[in-house]
Amino acid sequence: MRTGTTLRAAAVGAAMMTLAACAGGGEEASGTEPADASLTVVTGVYPLEWLATEVGGERAAVVQLTEPGVEPHDLELTGRQVAEVSEADIAFTVSGLQPAVDDAVEQEAADAALDVADIVELRPANPEEAHEDEEGEDHAHEDEDEHAHEEEDSHDDEHAHEDEAAHEDEHAHEEDESHEDEASHEDEHAHDEGEEGDGHDHGEFDPHFWLDVDLMSQTATALAERMAEVDPDGAASYEENAEAVTAELAAIGEEYEEGMASCAHDEVVVGHTAFTYLTDAYGLEQIGVSGVDPETEPSPSQIAAISDIVEERGITTVFTEPLMPDATADTIAAESGAEVEVLDPLEGITEDSPGDDYPSIMRGNLAALTTALECS
Repeated sequence: MRTGTTLRAAAVGAAMMTLAACAGGGEEASGTEPADASLTVVTGVYPLEWLATEVGGERAAVVQLTEPGVEPHDLELTGRQVAEVSEADIAFTVSGLQPAVDDAVEQEAADAALDVADIVELRPANPEEAHEDEEGEDHAHEDEDEHAHEEEDSHDDEHAHEDEAAHEDEHAHEEDESHEDEASHEDEHAHDEGEEGDGHDHGEFDPHFWLDVDLMSQTATALAERMAEVDPDGAASYEENAEAVTAELAAIGEEYEEGMASCAHDEVVVGHTAFTYLTDAYGLEQIGVSGVDPETEPSPSQIAAISDIVEERGITTVFTEPLMPDATADTIAAESGAEVEVLDPLEGITEDSPGDDYPSIMRGNLAALTTALECS
């Protein structure tokens, strides 16, 4: 348990005991009760729960804030759950995935925070925008270098350049006013489109890192190190458990390498682009009906465009997810003649998941992919 307990924390603990029988609290993910554990970890999404349970073993109590079968992006915390965050020794999160959890950790458990974004390099939520930003920076640097070179070479013609610059400034000002009008119109259009979504926003990074087993291994090692800091007596146990986890993850990675080595297709059609870490790792093309946000409603034109791609390329399978409605996938399948199968982004476990824990679901996803892509 966290040391240095204050009167405020003690009061929160008493409130938790009073509310123990009430609904809306976190699920005990491990078999160890917080009162009997050497440390307590709180998290809000299944893959982090699995890591904490495996690495923590019997010494750790793991509290899952998201109820089974609930979309993790939708999580809103109760007062009791905020208290559980406050009392945790480690608040294990991936920032941007669950704003309610991010806020609670920032306000109640900043010192206990372990953010995956500080451990691994997360991918941009919109790779195309990130690429455009990088190109913009490169062009800006080139312009600065060119300007500096011109100043050095043209010192003697300073007055002539000033006259020319004044003329260019006047022309640029006129262009700026025109661009501002155009940008204002584009902003209004973007705003109108944005209102069609449900307001979920992962920020600038894609949080679904857990579909990359190498990143999961890095995270397991970092978690073991943090657990050892909180509970030095358990350091050897946490290290040993983390090694077992990384070995399991390495085995899964090898199975993917072998299974995806020779496939007739490489297109993976999904409801939302939660699978970038997986598809990029194995050279697949992810075709998403919508973006990273799982609940953004695709437009009829988007659905029609994806249906055309599926039919033109001879894609045989459209994937849906356990925590998402099947309607869009069913529509695309009906229009293109493809089949609908489940590919699980591991945001939570349901009866429709192709397994009952992280390793079995990852292997279930592999079986679905090798069948859909006609791998041999």
